[in-house]
Amino acid sequence: MCLGIPAKVTEVENSRQGKADYLGAKVRVDFSLLEDVRPGDWVIIHAGFAITKLNEEEAQETLALLREITGSQGE
Repeated sequence: MCLGIPAKVTEVENSRQGKADYLGAKVRVDFSLLEDVRPGDWVIIHAGFAITKLNEEEAQETLALLREITGSQGE
């Protein structure tokens, strides 16, 4: 099973490559599957490729749910 975790775009070097903040880790990303990616955008990354864009609300909601799930596993 794959889990899509939102990452925030931090750098776009050209229209195809850049970096994103992936739960605190800066990772290299290929943006060639999406159009008009800019720093500050939220994306889902799979195998090094940004595969979809999210809005801020969707990204924060997903991250909150993941925090809730991981917090409840320790109980």
